[in-house]
Amino acid sequence: MNNPKNLANRQYIIAAIVVIIGVIYIGQLFNLQILSPQYRDYADSNAFLRRTLYPARGAIYDRNGELLVYNRPTYDVMMVVREMTKFDTLDFCKTLNIDIDRFHMLDSEMKDRRRNPGYSSYTPQLFMTQLDVEEYGLLQEKLYKFPGIYIQSRTERQYNFPNMGLILGYVAEVDKNKMAADPYYVRGDYVGKSGIELSHESDLRGEKGVEILLRDAHGRVQGRYDDGNQDKGPSSGKDLTLGIDIELQAYGELLMQNKVGSIVMIEPSTGEILAMISAPTYDPALLTGKDFGSNYQTLENNPYKPLINRSIAGTYPPGSTFKAAQGLVFLEEEIITPQTLFSCYGGYPPLGGRPRCHGHYSPLSIQYALATSCNSFFSYGLNYMLNNRTKYANTRDAFDVWRDHMVNMGFGYRLGIDLPSEKRGFIPNSKFYSTVFNTERWHAHNIISISIGQGEILTTPLQIANLGATIANRGYFYTPHVVSEIKNGSLDPDLTTRRETGIDRSYFELTVAGMADAVTIGTCRGINLEPLVQVCGKTGTSENPHGDDHSMFMGFAPKDNPQVAIAVVVENGRFGATNAVPIARLMLQKFFRGEIPESDKWLEQTIMTREILPYVYTRNIPTGSL
Repeated sequence: MNNPKNLANRQYIIAAIVVIIGVIYIGQLFNLQILSPQYRDYADSNAFLRRTLYPARGAIYDRNGELLVYNRPTYDVMMVVREMTKFDTLDFCKTLNIDIDRFHMLDSEMKDRRRNPGYSSYTPQLFMTQLDVEEYGLLQEKLYKFPGIYIQSRTERQYNFPNMGLILGYVAEVDKNKMAADPYYVRGDYVGKSGIELSHESDLRGEKGVEILLRDAHGRVQGRYDDGNQDKGPSSGKDLTLGIDIELQAYGELLMQNKVGSIVMIEPSTGEILAMISAPTYDPALLTGKDFGSNYQTLENNPYKPLINRSIAGTYPPGSTFKAAQGLVFLEEEIITPQTLFSCYGGYPPLGGRPRCHGHYSPLSIQYALATSCNSFFSYGLNYMLNNRTKYANTRDAFDVWRDHMVNMGFGYRLGIDLPSEKRGFIPNSKFYSTVFNTERWHAHNIISISIGQGEILTTPLQIANLGATIANRGYFYTPHVVSEIKNGSLDPDLTTRRETGIDRSYFELTVAGMADAVTIGTCRGINLEPLVQVCGKTGTSENPHGDDHSMFMGFAPKDNPQVAIAVVVENGRFGATNAVPIARLMLQKFFRGEIPESDKWLEQTIMTREILPYVYTRNIPTGSL
């Protein structure tokens, strides 16, 4: 006979099991209908078709309103896998002009959740990109034969000029890291990868829209949901205006063909970049369309590295262009005065010492030392500063004061230009040398080569041009920047903030006088453009352990109320006056005249046909055609 107490316990157990099963069942229904994206996608896909509306990427103009970058329509093939019934794969491949292996590869990539984290068989997925108008037309005519296939329109970058590839940059399909970092992007989206396209991606990309369409039980589109009231239109990206003059830029690229190096021109009063040439470069149209991959590989394999923007990422000893900064530090620290004279007898120390020097009048002051580019003068100046125990406790303290001045003039750190991949160069501090020499008791003579811009000093062409702009402004500069205006937007305030060097204006005036003398009676007489304009300049010959020295020039014009500062670097170009000065002369002629006068046509022809390629590379690469 059953115990009534046991029966009651069984009833409770059975009731509890029923309740638990009910809770599990209700929870599963809640998960499927409310939480599960797969169920929600399936339900939504039966009733709605959501089409992404891609915005037009912002256009880019030069300083004179010339359209540089614009958009043209292109088309993507989208698939809803669950709808692909009675699908004629061979006919589809023939329509798109692809083979069956290509179809299966694209299909596999689309369904790979590692490459396409948002994959769902219920929602439109990207299958193939960048159909041109003709391919789009063929597919559109036969679209009724391919259930589950949709066409999505977007735009592709186009270029009016074959110049500025390294500045403009390129766009390419977004990778999984970018998708993970920013939910705005999904597989198949395009994003800026370099240059302005990368640094101003948030301005240029715009905002996507969405169109919601109703479908019947057979999946056929019946019209717009809620008369389109739930749709969201795309917002176009913001247009950009650059400080660059495309004619000046194109001319500089022509002069630098078959050479390796850089030209940077800055408007001192604003910090706007007027031209930025890195050689070799490439036509930006190469990195668009279906040939992107093969073209990129060709550029990447080129031993002259045309994908590196040497203007901001190339680092070089500045050579004698650095002497202008040295003299300013010595004057500000009262190591010398405008009247201080140092002797030069062929080198430092005298009579065959190093660094050696060329023949000129001696003794000489700072103004004449700049004009003649005297190595001995600046070697004495650095020696006197580092050994001055009246002002500094020891060599290390003196050196760190020197370094701080150099940093304030824009060396040793990134200037902050609105382009990616800028390098900082190198200005050592006292700890660096204490580590190198394994003692804190090092002396000026151990590092004397930095007095003439050699040794451990490294700068970018942008930093050298910025020194020219700083001297032109008599003591301050604005962060160099490429974009001058963002339509319906604003520039980063750091780009328009005046940056002071902390050095007295009178010392800059003295430096200007020395650089003016260098053009009329000194080392860079080849850039004298009077009476057209009074140029101030400083040549440089940067020692290169891997081949011929690099040819350099830094300057600005006019002397008063300057409109342009310029730096030229020609790798393996030897003396500054040999190649950098003639190139700078032609660029200034182009800037001030708009054309090259007949008197300089011979020089133009000489520079354009001159090949100066580092011998360490293979010489059979036609860089001028890139």
